[in-house]
Amino acid sequence: MFRKINVGGYHMQTYDAGNYDVIVVGAGHAGVEAGLASGRMGAKTLMLTINLDMVAFMPCNPSVGGPAKGVVVREIDALGGEMGRNTDKTYIQMRMLNTGKGPAVRALRAQADKWDYQHEMKHTIEKEENITLRQGLVEELIIEDGRCVGVITNSGAKYHAKTVVITTGTFSRGEIIVGELRYSSGPNNQQPSVKLSEHLEELGFELRRFKTGTPPRVKSSSIDYTKTEEQPGDEQPQAFSYETVDMLVDQLPCWLTYTNEQTHEIINANLHRSPMFTATKKGTGARYCPSIEDKIVRFSDKPRHQIFLEPEGRNTEEVYVQGLSTSLPEDVQREMLQTIPGLENVEMMRVGYAIEYDAVMPDQLWPTLETKKVENLYTAGQINGTSGYEEAAGQGLMAGINAARKAMDKEPVILGRNEAYIGVLIDDLVTKGTEEPYRLLTSRAEYRLLLRHDNADLRLTEIGHEIGLISDERYAAFKEKQALIADEITRLKKVRIKPTKEVQILLTEMGANELKDGVLAADFLRRPEITYPIIEQIVPRETSLSDEIKEQVEIQIKYEGYIEKASAQVDKMKRMEDKKIPENIDYDAIGGLATEALEKLKKIEPLSIAQASRISGVNPADISILLVYIEQGKIAKVAQA
Repeated sequence: MFRKINVGGYHMQTYDAGNYDVIVVGAGHAGVEAGLASGRMGAKTLMLTINLDMVAFMPCNPSVGGPAKGVVVREIDALGGEMGRNTDKTYIQMRMLNTGKGPAVRALRAQADKWDYQHEMKHTIEKEENITLRQGLVEELIIEDGRCVGVITNSGAKYHAKTVVITTGTFSRGEIIVGELRYSSGPNNQQPSVKLSEHLEELGFELRRFKTGTPPRVKSSSIDYTKTEEQPGDEQPQAFSYETVDMLVDQLPCWLTYTNEQTHEIINANLHRSPMFTATKKGTGARYCPSIEDKIVRFSDKPRHQIFLEPEGRNTEEVYVQGLSTSLPEDVQREMLQTIPGLENVEMMRVGYAIEYDAVMPDQLWPTLETKKVENLYTAGQINGTSGYEEAAGQGLMAGINAARKAMDKEPVILGRNEAYIGVLIDDLVTKGTEEPYRLLTSRAEYRLLLRHDNADLRLTEIGHEIGLISDERYAAFKEKQALIADEITRLKKVRIKPTKEVQILLTEMGANELKDGVLAADFLRRPEITYPIIEQIVPRETSLSDEIKEQVEIQIKYEGYIEKASAQVDKMKRMEDKKIPENIDYDAIGGLATEALEKLKKIEPLSIAQASRISGVNPADISILLVYIEQGKIAKVAQA
C-alpha cells in the first residue's frame, strides 16, 4: 500500500515496511531499556534510531550512578533491565559514595568507558531474538481514531505497531549553542529530530524548551597531574547488577583540581558573550547541574569550585572536565581552562556547549507513561523533561514494560513511591510536572529509608520475575537469599550473648562498654559500635553467609524501629491510594474547590486520592471536599457528546 507525504517541500511515496507489537523511537538510555524490556517479554519489537553508531551513547559525562541515581540503576537491574549489567562490564572506576553515612544515602557511582559501554549495549540489543534494530528518522506518527498505530520515517517507510514509545531525548528540535554560535543539531553534532516535534505540536501536545550543557574535553597527555589530587576507585569495588560475579580490577583514577580567582575574572569579563545571560538562551536549564558561569554568578562569594578530571575510556586521550559545563565562546573556554592548576598547557580537544531541545510536559502522561491525548503512545526519558542517563533508563524500562503489556492485553505495572525511586520519579513527573530539567534527589523520596541501594532486589525482583524479565534461575537464587536473611535474623533474635571473659576483652579492646548481663544477639547488634562481623565472632553460624546477606541482616536489625515507622506511614498512604477517583468524575460539579485546585485536578486527572493530594495547588481542604463528594456517591456523569 502506497501514499504520498510531504517531506521537506517535496512529496515522498510511502510503503509498508512491517508490522510489530511495539516500536521504540530512539536508542539512547531510555530507548535501549524500553526496547530490551519489550523484546525480552516476548513482544516483537522494532527499535528505530537516527544513527546506529550512537546507540546508548553518553554525550555528557560517561558516569553512571551517584546519590539516588545509583539506587535507580540497582532498581533497573532488580526488574531485569540492562544498565547495571552493562556498567559492570565496562567501567573504568567504581566507588561507593557516602560510606560514612546511613544506608539510606549510600550510592554506587561508576566512571564508564564511554565507547565500550556504547558498543557492548548495541551488541546486547543485536543479539535479542525479538528485536529488530534499524537506522531511520521518524518524522510522523500514524494516528487512527485517537490511537497511535505506527510511525513514518523520512524515507517513506511505514511501520505499524500496537504501541509506540518515543525516546528522542535532546534530539527533539535540538540546537547547539557556543557563545554567539547557534545551529540546529542533536548532541555531539548529530542530526536532530525536527519534524517529529512539529508533529507532536500538531497533535496538541504542550512542548517546552529545556537546556542542558556539557564541558570541554581535554587531552590527557597535556595535563600536569602533579598539580592535582588523585581520586582512586574502591579497593574492593561493588557491582550494580545482582548477577555480576567477577569485578574488573584494573581501574583508572580520576583527578581533582579547582578554579580560582583568575578563572572567575575571565568568566565575569565575558558574561556578555554567554547565552546564559543574553537573549540567545531560550530554554530552561537544570538548577542542580549549573554551568560554570551560572555558579560564578550565583555563588560570587565562593573563591573556588571543584573540577574533576575524568578519563572517558581506556583507549582514548579525551578527559572530561567535570564541573566546567559551559556555553561560553571557544576562545574564552581555552583561556579559562589554562588558569586551572594542572591545565596551564592543556590542549582542548572538544569545545563545551549548551543544547536546547523540546520536552513534552509530563503532566500530559498517565503513571504508565502512556500519553493522555493519544492512546497507545508512550514517552520516556529526557523528552519527558528529566536530566540524566539513570532517570531516562528508569522511565524507558517502565515505558517498555507497559507498552509490551498493553500490546499483549495485560494490566500495566505502576511502581509506588514506597517501592522504588523509579516510582518517585514517575509520580513526580506526571503529578507535579516540571518547570526545569528534573533531577532525582534522595530528598524527593519520603520513604528513602525503605528505598536503599542494598535492598533493591528485595523490593523489585518479585515484580521482575512476574512480568518475565527475571529468569527462573535468578529468581531461585533470590528466594534462597531471602530465606537466609530471614533465618539469620530469627537466629540472632533467639541466641544470647553472655558476658564471658572473651566477650568483655573484645569490648574493652574496642573501647566499648562491657556487658553487665546476657543480651540477645539482635539487641547487641543494635549498639552503634557493633557490626555483624563482631557478632559472627562471638556467636558464629555453622555455615557462612555472603557479604550481601550479612549487610542486609545488620541493616534490618539496626534500623528495625525506623523501618517499622516508615512502613506504618506507607500503610497509611496505601489506604489513600486505594481510594480511587472515578473516571467519569465532573470536577466542575463539586462545589467549594479552590479555583487553582479545580484547574489542576482537571488537567492532571489523578487516579487516586493520594495522587490528588500530591498535586501542587491542591490543599488539604480541597482533598476533604473531594473525599466527601466521592464517598457520598455524588458522581456527576459527563454529558455525552
